[in-house]
Amino acid sequence: MKYIEKLKLFNFKRFDDFEYVAREKRNIFIGDNEAGKSTILQAIDLVLTGSRSRVENLGLETLFNQVSVLEFLNGDKKLSDLPRMAIEIFLNDHGEIWLDGKNNSDEVTCHGLKLVCEPMIDEYGQEIESALANEQALFPFEYYNIQFSTFSGQLYTQNRKFLNHIFIDSSLIGTEYATRQYTKSLYEANTSLVERHQNSHAYRHTKATFTSESLVTLNDALDATKFDLKNDGKSNLEQDLMITQGGIPVAQMGKGKQCFIKTEFALQQKEGARPIDLILIEEPENHLSHLNMKKLINEIEKATQTQIIIATHSNSVCSRLDLHNASLISPSKKDPVSLSDLPDDTASYFVKAPNNKILEFILSAKVILVEGDAEYMLVDGMYEKLYSEKLEDTNIHVISVGGTAFKRYLDLASLLKIKTAVTRDNDGNYQSNCVDNYAGYVGDSIQVFSETNNANRTTLEKCIYQDNTALCDELFAAGRRTLSVEDYMLSNKADAALTILDAGMDRLEAPDYIKQAFEWIRG
Repeated sequence: MKYIEKLKLFNFKRFDDFEYVAREKRNIFIGDNEAGKSTILQAIDLVLTGSRSRVENLGLETLFNQVSVLEFLNGDKKLSDLPRMAIEIFLNDHGEIWLDGKNNSDEVTCHGLKLVCEPMIDEYGQEIESALANEQALFPFEYYNIQFSTFSGQLYTQNRKFLNHIFIDSSLIGTEYATRQYTKSLYEANTSLVERHQNSHAYRHTKATFTSESLVTLNDALDATKFDLKNDGKSNLEQDLMITQGGIPVAQMGKGKQCFIKTEFALQQKEGARPIDLILIEEPENHLSHLNMKKLINEIEKATQTQIIIATHSNSVCSRLDLHNASLISPSKKDPVSLSDLPDDTASYFVKAPNNKILEFILSAKVILVEGDAEYMLVDGMYEKLYSEKLEDTNIHVISVGGTAFKRYLDLASLLKIKTAVTRDNDGNYQSNCVDNYAGYVGDSIQVFSETNNANRTTLEKCIYQDNTALCDELFAAGRRTLSVEDYMLSNKADAALTILDAGMDRLEAPDYIKQAFEWIRG
């Protein structure tokens, strides 16, 4: 099995210096918008494709790290300071001598490929200096060389495929170019070179036969100018091939269906065919229903002989494919943060837990964890009354996870250094439930807040009633026959919270432990 062992980026888009050590089977990138997840997939695809024209079409000005460009233009503009862009892919050893060498930044002998874009100073030094001498100098992208080479130093082009891969980008899934490239990749994966030559010849022969047999009557009635079929590079077999399901062209289906079929098809391994070594998938959840998303994950889980690298915003993709395979990409961190050290039982919990909020939690800087719907509904209002601002405007997220799941999220908080406040009921035993229970977690980035009174302040509802007796009696006393107001609030937590939110939020006094949690999380 061929696979990527490591990726290094230098001055490529957002990354000035980036390194990722890949897993053999599954790799999942999670992160906020513009964090760089798609950039990583694009970098891999560019190197493996080996197409200089594709880099030129994208434009070096869009691929180069803009910080390095601006730093150069704002500096002395010396030729020796011109930045270079590079992408290095380190591969496992699969016996390809062309790949083996020290032509890499680690200067170690190993298998790999690289793309380097650097200034042609020897050839155009004077021209570059002249361009940079201008008061309004622009960065000299025109004088940069684009070169693909192996770690042995051998140059290669798009005609040489060292790793058989496809890139499924749901944002481009409906474009003609993306569909054609995908079909071409799958066709090459399922046929040998000899078979492709034979098929191409047969296809040209069929076209010639159509002209000589089907168009003959029409052409006989014409003079020198006649009808014929295209037979150039833009109308060959690989350009005209399409994928169908049930006789319907996949390109004519909805984007969600296309994404599902293309991924499923790519994962199929035809006996005797060259295997797909690597599948890059950009946000597979786009355009998919919940049911099809589950089916797609099941297909990915079955793949055992293909390395898969996914960029996603989906809780299901992230957790179902095992959080140990996930890495957080963040603009605030130089390198990816791996979740491989997450406790096994916690990773297993998120695989099975329905409706988990894992990505919402992971992508937050500060979090207040609450244990129920009532707490979730009231905490934001309490905060706004105290500080005259909404939690959503302060980069503090409130997440309801249920009391039994607190520790699962705290495992993530410990690993990722997410500042997390837990607010929970003491359930009659503050020391056991709120102190001893979290002894291994509490520290600079994690604190647990609860009412210390075990006698009659054991839940949020009891605390709210005792701190806001007049308000609660006004809202809930009318019509009470068997239950007291406090008992009604305990038996109807969500309804009571909704009533307070609608009719009494401006007068509600928050319990002290909630206020303490707010003050700590704001710090």
